Amino acid sequence: MIQNSKVLVTGGAGFIGSNLCEALLNLNNKVVCLDNFATGKHKNIEQLISKPNFELIEGDIRNFADCKKAVDGVEYVLHQAALGSVPRSMADPLTTNAVNVSGFLNMLVAAKEAKVKRFVYACSSSTYGDSPNMPKIEEVIGKPLSPYAVTKYVNELYADVFQKSYGLDTIGLRYFNVFGRKQDPNGPYAAVIPKFVLQLINHESPIINGNGEFSRDFTYIDNVIQANILALSTENKEALNTIYNIAYGGKITLNHLVAHIKNFLSEYDPLITDIDIRYTVPRLGDIPHSFASVEKAKKLLGYVPQYDVKEGLQKTIEWYWNANLKLVTP
Repeated sequence: MIQNSKVLVTGGAGFIGSNLCEALLNLNNKVVCLDNFATGKHKNIEQLISKPNFELIEGDIRNFADCKKAVDGVEYVLHQAALGSVPRSMADPLTTNAVNVSGFLNMLVAAKEAKVKRFVYACSSSTYGDSPNMPKIEEVIGKPLSPYAVTKYVNELYADVFQKSYGLDTIGLRYFNVFGRKQDPNGPYAAVIPKFVLQLINHESPIINGNGEFSRDFTYIDNVIQANILALSTENKEALNTIYNIAYGGKITLNHLVAHIKNFLSEYDPLITDIDIRYTVPRLGDIPHSFASVEKAKKLLGYVPQYDVKEGLQKTIEWYWNANLKLVTP
């Protein structure tokens, strides 16, 4: 495990980034968090601010000077900063591209100039696009179905070029529908699990886009943390400069997902059992089905996902309830 190192986490006040910051600090690393708080939250890192090994830089990856400042003296980079959401990218492709492509390139250049040892970055399962293959295997992708998917694929291409051209070691982690503690349930681009949880806690009917038979490989946050730590720590040369699926390696329909959420929440509030589900039209750019092979990550990184979707949901719902999510309004 990586210890006693200095690691930059871009997007470190976001859902995934803040969990990674906490995990790295618990392993006795120095952590630099770079975030512009466009989607990140101060509350996600409020318990970290006072720690002597934690440094917050409020800055934007679209600003190259901020990127250079953030990588100063850093040994490793965990690049999580991005503007997520397929629907957001459909509504505003210009900003999505500016953050996810230009910002990513800024970070690559800054990391190269600072001579960081390794650049681990967040990819996306949206890269598989219209590929019908199941399960999804890293080397077989289709055409992107959204501007967001295009940007995340461009990240992979840029990382490959920077390794071949400048010798910057990189690892890309294709996340599959990550969920868990600290994920924001509010706003028009909230992810489906926290959104459903919030609606049900407020005794509102969850709204599913489509007929609910679209399926996803939902991945609990602790599996993702494990993968990032392994990517930073591995001494296996074969594991470098490639892409990995990071998922549990299973799939569940949205209908079954909502049923599990209702079941777990009803332990806290029995009235939730009788709340109906509403359905509306599918969203543009959505992939119908997503199911990952994680064999490559298991073989080269030693990745062994610990939590399936039901175990992750139970932990997530317990966290939301204890965090008084029921007092939050959409």
